[in-house]
Amino acid sequence: MINLETPRKLAPLAKQASQVASEVFRPISRKYDRAEHEYPKELDMFAALMDGKDAGAGNAGAGAAGVRRKDKADEESNRNGSNMATVLGVIELCYGDVGLTLTLPRQGLGNSAIASVANDEQLQRFAGKWAAMAITEPEAGSDSASIRTTAVLDGDEYVLNGEKIYVTSGSRAELIVVWASLDPSKGRAAIKSFVVPRDTPGMILERLEHKLGIRASDTANFRLEDCRIPKENLLGSPEIDTEKSFAGAMQTFDNTRPLVAGMAVGLARACIDETRKRLDEAGVTVDYTRPANVQHAAAARLLALEADYEAALLLTLQAAWMADNSKPNSLQASMAKAKAGRSCVDIALGCVELCGSVGYGEDSLLEKWARDAKILDIFEGTQQIQLLVVARQLLGKSSAELR
Repeated sequence: MINLETPRKLAPLAKQASQVASEVFRPISRKYDRAEHEYPKELDMFAALMDGKDAGAGNAGAGAAGVRRKDKADEESNRNGSNMATVLGVIELCYGDVGLTLTLPRQGLGNSAIASVANDEQLQRFAGKWAAMAITEPEAGSDSASIRTTAVLDGDEYVLNGEKIYVTSGSRAELIVVWASLDPSKGRAAIKSFVVPRDTPGMILERLEHKLGIRASDTANFRLEDCRIPKENLLGSPEIDTEKSFAGAMQTFDNTRPLVAGMAVGLARACIDETRKRLDEAGVTVDYTRPANVQHAAAARLLALEADYEAALLLTLQAAWMADNSKPNSLQASMAKAKAGRSCVDIALGCVELCGSVGYGEDSLLEKWARDAKILDIFEGTQQIQLLVVARQLLGKSSAELR
């Protein structure tokens, strides 16, 4: 059974992440929001620190580090491993700044993809590398099964051709995990993930996107033209199994969606704490011992936003805990991502509204957080896709039966 208290062994990691958020991220948050595409050099000093945490905690870093399912746990055990550690760390870091969290060296979402499906040799070969993840294409956004990028085996190499857009940390990462099809005629079963070193000939950076939020993080568009990589860079099995192949690739999302949910939870908590502080300054105190309907309207609204936050937090912790304890969590991962993404946007906008001109101006970070929040409802699967995944699983429908 899940215990909702922070595990004792993970408490120091969460505390350290919280210190980074408050002492490093917050002071430079506005600076790199304004200086879009400028790399935050202040983060370099934390690369070695994060690596040390990962090594000391069994691949349980404080950022968006890789997570990996272990062997099946004892049914009566309660394991808190890398999934829970990473989610707790991400929540604390995003309390400081989401864009800067995504910019931490060697803490990319591609690391989660590698950790999810790589073999032991690949884990060792790619250890210590910063990996981004490239899934989205101009013709394939939320529907990952529609990917058109191809990977053709030619001797001892795969040749990749296609286009990838909205690659988070794409211009800064050392590796790009590219999703491509071995045989488009076989549909989703032929989709695999390939690790492509950033400097590989044929991996062409087209442009960096200008964005509404998370402006400290770079978002790159790539073109792959006869891009050759060793066949050993394919993650997982090269066999096309029409029953299981795509499900194996999708396991990546079961690990990364709780991470993005954790990002949303951290940002939502930042908005609530800042708003409570502003309301206190205005003489509106939230009384947690009295019903909402007998309090100031602003206090009642904040209580409703906090309830939404708590629900998102609990779903996120459940999804991470299930992964650590080898329980199928695809449904819970999508539920957590859907709830946290939507709640984060609603909470951020609600807090801006409650704080009025203070929330809308640049004297506070609330307006920035409101801009940052929307991406957390979009990437790693949009709100609508998450609800579709949840509906399919609850109703027992396939993707062909429920679109």
